[in-house]
Amino acid sequence: MRKTAGRKTRGLSQEERALWQGFTRAVAPLRKLVAQAERELEEAPQPKAPKAPAVARARAAAPPKPLPPLAPLDRRQRKKLARGKEKIDARLDLHGYSQAQAHDALKHFLRVAQAKGAGVVLVITGKGKKDFGIDGGGTRGEGVLKRAVPLWLKLAEFRDYVIGFEQAGIGHGGEGALYVRLRKKRES
Repeated sequence: MRKTAGRKTRGLSQEERALWQGFTRAVAPLRKLVAQAERELEEAPQPKAPKAPAVARARAAAPPKPLPPLAPLDRRQRKKLARGKEKIDARLDLHGYSQAQAHDALKHFLRVAQAKGAGVVLVITGKGKKDFGIDGGGTRGEGVLKRAVPLWLKLAEFRDYVIGFEQAGIGHGGEGALYVRLRKKRES
């Protein structure tokens, strides 16, 4: 037995060590999986659009405007929101939505909130389901929307609505929610 900081600890048996090595061989770090998925999305061939008339092609030849960078909430505003001293203009709870439903609901919600002049909204994604079964199954689902919503908010299709976003304070859902700061609606 090994002794650690005044405590006796038992070493792993040969059977336990073999079981642990078998388990760790099958596990892939999440960061690598996310990076690999992002690379695959970037490398995926884009469908070709039908040829446009020459006039439209000349206009389209101009490079697209780069997306403005997302700006996180400043520290004071985040504190005021978390303490309830600054109001949240609208809330969207995505519990129970599939990814496709959540994406559509989020886009619609942001569009409507922006049209109503909202400045900051709360998007509740949830933290994900925990499933500790008999076999010690770990986590299941692991917050699919919790991971997906921040990625969606960074996409070009949401930039007309979103200035920036950050994790919400504990009183508003903590890890399972986001404060989203909205752009002012442009007058057309």
